[in-house]
Amino acid sequence: MLTNNTFHAFRNRNYALFFAGQSVSQIGTWMQRTAVIWVIYTLTHSASMIGFAVFAQQFPSFLLSLLGGVVADWYSRYKILLVTQTASMIQAILLALLILTNHYVIWEILTLSVVLGIVNAFDVPARQPMIHEMINDKDDLANAISLNSAMVNMARLIGPALSGLILLHFGAGICFALNALSFVAVITSLLLMKFPEFKPPAVKKKVVAELAEGFRYLKQTPSLSVLILLLICLSLLVFPYDTLEPVFAKVVFKGNAATYGYMTGCIGLGALIGSFLLASAKKGINFRMVLVLSIVVLGVGQILFSRMNNFAAAIPFALILGLGSIMPMSTSITIMQMEAAAHMRGRVMSFMAMSFFGVIPLGSLLIGTTSQKIGAPLTMLCQGIAALVIAAIFYRILPKVRPEQHNKVNLEVRYDK
Repeated sequence: MLTNNTFHAFRNRNYALFFAGQSVSQIGTWMQRTAVIWVIYTLTHSASMIGFAVFAQQFPSFLLSLLGGVVADWYSRYKILLVTQTASMIQAILLALLILTNHYVIWEILTLSVVLGIVNAFDVPARQPMIHEMINDKDDLANAISLNSAMVNMARLIGPALSGLILLHFGAGICFALNALSFVAVITSLLLMKFPEFKPPAVKKKVVAELAEGFRYLKQTPSLSVLILLLICLSLLVFPYDTLEPVFAKVVFKGNAATYGYMTGCIGLGALIGSFLLASAKKGINFRMVLVLSIVVLGVGQILFSRMNNFAAAIPFALILGLGSIMPMSTSITIMQMEAAAHMRGRVMSFMAMSFFGVIPLGSLLIGTTSQKIGAPLTMLCQGIAALVIAAIFYRILPKVRPEQHNKVNLEVRYDK
C-alpha cells in the first residue's frame, strides 16, 4: 500500500515540522474529545445531550468561520495559528483544572466547549491553506494534504484508545491535562518554522464585501460549490454518527469507557488506512469516483454496524466506518486546496469549515434527538440509507475533475472583481 511517493512531502522542512508538532497535539485533541463526550454521557445518560455538547463546541464555527476565512486572507496565517494554538492550550488547562478539582457542572463544560469552537472558527481557515505555504514544490501538495489526513487519523486511532484507558484508571482530568501538555509540541514546531515576510493585501475591503466576493467566486466555480453542497448534506445526515458511539459502547455492547475508546480507535484505524490509500494514490486518479465510492462504503458500514449487538463482531464494521468517513473529507479538501485561486483560498476553506464544522452540530442535535426516540441502532441504519441516496444523487452532478487538471485550473481560474 505504501510507495516511494507516500512520504515525499516531508522533504519540505516547514511541513515536516508542522507534521511532527501536529501529530502530538492531535492525539491530545482526540483524547479530550473522547473524554468530554464520555463525561457528559456518564452524567446525563442522554444521547441528545451528547448532540448538544457537539453543537456547543462546533456551532460557533458555523457563525464565525466565514469571518475566520476573511481574517486568514488579511493577516499572516502563521501568526494566527500561534494565537489559536495557544488559546486552545489555555482552554485545555481550564478544563483540566475544572475536572481535577471536582467542582464542575454540565454548563461549565459546555461553556468551555463554546470557547474552543470560537477558537477553531479562526484556526481551521488559517491552518488548512497554510499547508499550501509550507510546500516548496507544488507537486508535493496533494501528498501533503493526504499525509495531513493520515496524521489526524493516526491520532484518531491512538487518542481515543489512550483516553479510554486513562478514563478507566485515572479519570477525565488527566486526559485534559495531557491534551494541554500536547500543545507545547505544536507551538514549538511553529516557532521553528521559517516563512517569507507576510505581505498583507494592498486594499482591505469590508468584511461583508469580502464574504460576498467569496460567495460569488464559489457560484462561478461549480467544481467547488457542488463539493460544499455535498459536505453540507453529509454533515447534516451522515457524518454525525459519532454522537451514537457512547450509546453503542455502554447500552448496545454493555461496555465501559475502555470499550468506547477502543471502538473509536477502531474507527480511527479505518480512517488511517483510508488516508494512506489517498497518500499513495497514483497521479491521474479519478477523484470523483473516489468521493462517491467512499460515501457508498460509509453508508454500507453504517448499515452493517447498526445491526451488531456484540463489540467483537462490530470491529470490522467500525473499520469500514472509519475508511468511508475520512475519504470524502480528504478528497474534497484536496480538490479545494488545489483548485481554489490563491487569493480566495482562505475564504474557500472557511466555506468548507462552515459546511463541515458548522452543519455537523445541527446534524448531531438531529441524530441525538432521533436516537432518543427510536434508538441508536435504527438511527444509524437510517444514516446509512441516507448516505447511499446522497451518493446516487451526487454521482450525476459532481464535476469530472481529475488531479492533472488541478494545476491548470489553479493557474487559469481568476475572479473578475
